[in-house]
Amino acid sequence: MEEQVELNKRADENRPNMNDYEETCNSFTWEQAASELSGFSNGIGLNLAYEAVDRHARGERKNQVALRWLGMNEEEKEYTYAQLKEQTDRFANVLKELGVEMGDVVCTLTGRIPELYIAALGTLKYGGVYCPLFSIYGPEPIFQRLHKGKAKVLVTTRELFDNKVAGLLDRLEHLDYILLTDETDVKNRFIWPLSPLMENVGSSYEMDPTHPEEPALLHFTSGTTGMPKGVLHVHQAALTHYMTGKYVLDFHPGDVFWCTADPGWVTGTSYGILSPLMHGIKNLVVEAEFDATLWYQILEKEKVNIWYTAPTAIRRLMRLNIDVQSEYDLSSLRLIHSVGEPLNPEAVLWSQKTLGLPIHDNWWQTETGGIMIANYASMPIKPGSMGKPLPGIEAAVVEVTGNEGADRKIQVITQPGVTGELALKTGWPSMFRTYLDDEDRYNKCFAGDWYLTGDLATRDEDGYYWFVGRADDIIKTAGHMVGPFEVENAIMEHPAVAEVAVIGKPDPMMGEMVKAFVMLKESAKPGEELLMELKGFVRKKLGPAVAPKEIEFMDELPKTRSGKIMRRLLRDQEVEKLHAKTKIDGEL
Repeated sequence: MEEQVELNKRADENRPNMNDYEETCNSFTWEQAASELSGFSNGIGLNLAYEAVDRHARGERKNQVALRWLGMNEEEKEYTYAQLKEQTDRFANVLKELGVEMGDVVCTLTGRIPELYIAALGTLKYGGVYCPLFSIYGPEPIFQRLHKGKAKVLVTTRELFDNKVAGLLDRLEHLDYILLTDETDVKNRFIWPLSPLMENVGSSYEMDPTHPEEPALLHFTSGTTGMPKGVLHVHQAALTHYMTGKYVLDFHPGDVFWCTADPGWVTGTSYGILSPLMHGIKNLVVEAEFDATLWYQILEKEKVNIWYTAPTAIRRLMRLNIDVQSEYDLSSLRLIHSVGEPLNPEAVLWSQKTLGLPIHDNWWQTETGGIMIANYASMPIKPGSMGKPLPGIEAAVVEVTGNEGADRKIQVITQPGVTGELALKTGWPSMFRTYLDDEDRYNKCFAGDWYLTGDLATRDEDGYYWFVGRADDIIKTAGHMVGPFEVENAIMEHPAVAEVAVIGKPDPMMGEMVKAFVMLKESAKPGEELLMELKGFVRKKLGPAVAPKEIEFMDELPKTRSGKIMRRLLRDQEVEKLHAKTKIDGEL
């Protein structure tokens, strides 16, 4: 009897925060969301770090674990909300002692170590702008971001400084201080060890009131060409981080949350730092990179309740023949989420079979600052769908006509199943406020009061959105418009396939030819027989007009540092091959 009472209690505690999607959307307001945070009532205004740390440290959660860090070599550290407040207060005081001004940019270039999280939150409570950099960047990408962001402070390690930053100093005229996380001796006026600085300042910092529109976060996004774009967000983004944690990630008191993304990617900041802490739960940080066995061990040992990861990692897990449910106890796991690029239906079904839970895919961009469209805990999942818009978000599939600027118009497509550009009505709290020093580029993202995402999508009769492809990825072949994601989904259904990327290969007769690059599971062997089997398999599913004319096996697919497959690089390689062949033919 007592056991049944306990089970009923847990069921009530884990009941989804959003039980009725339509009812929640109809009654939702961002003003109501703001009332659930406490900064305004305490005279702070709206500050991301205050809502993530200080409000809990001053309340009943002060002794709860905020950050649990699993480092290399079995090293572990834990910070309660009270301890995290003290450490971030000290970092804010360090910035004050160094003469850093509010609004200055502070960058981190480290792995997933505690100092990164302390610096990020300390910068935000001080009133600086926090900008994370991937530790795997090379010197030139690091220079571009430090230079374009006019960074005043860089927090990094001795190894990363020596290998990637030291040769850049003469070119970084705005950089005033480099703070080394693993040094104890002062080297010169420019390079300082962080630890002694932290020890020699006060353990309490009194925050100034923060206006919601004050700049807070700077994220750089990069394509295959050109300089990276600096995407600027403000403290108002806290409302989106909080509400998506409530309705999408479905945080409950006492949850253990693990986001595998590096903070150098926007997911690793919005949901690897801010959103879970805003809900006062335990945020798990793992320093090590992907290792399937280690990841399953962590999920089991740490009793993770909510796991947020990426399609790349999921596909890597799918390649391995591991009987997860018999080898690991994942009974604590309640929800699995994925983001980064669209999740193939096969992955959702694999997860249900292998992990005992489906994966909830969601969609957003660096520019949106937080999750915009999602599959929710209380709603049926349609494998392959992005889900439905967040309460407070108005999304639509639109047709864009006219030239850029005032002449550009949009028409909302109401008919289900029709492809158009995915657009969001402006005004949500985490919408980016500008591209740094590139207002013209920023303005081109909008038509009237709609933000144009650059993604093509459809909306079905139930209101679920389906990703088709990036507008510049659509393949035009013999008069047909083919979305690469549709072809990739079909190929992924073959049991031998682990990952796939589909592009349009230039072709003089067809305009473009559909070509697929396929990475096989460990148990499959490439060869002519499998090649013909795959072609027939996809042709039967999609028909001859859409199925790939060419399939090439690859050991690895090229990916960005955040794990997205670089289809454009594959396409560029095919263009180069064509040019080389044309030159040879011309010489002959």
